[in-house]
Amino acid sequence: MANKRPKPEEIVTKLRQVEILTAQGMPRLDAIRQIGVTEQTYYRWKKKYGG
Repeated sequence: MANKRPKPEEIVTKLRQVEILTAQGMPRLDAIRQIGVTEQTYYRWKKKYGG
């Protein structure tokens, strides 16, 4: 079964979630894990989609 790739809108939503969680005091790595992606994927998305 192939993995489903998230749409750009979903990626932007997840990036915003990480920003909100870090603003609330959660460590960035924990926030990244909570949205269900790896650290490398998060930084790749942030570079491509802003954030």
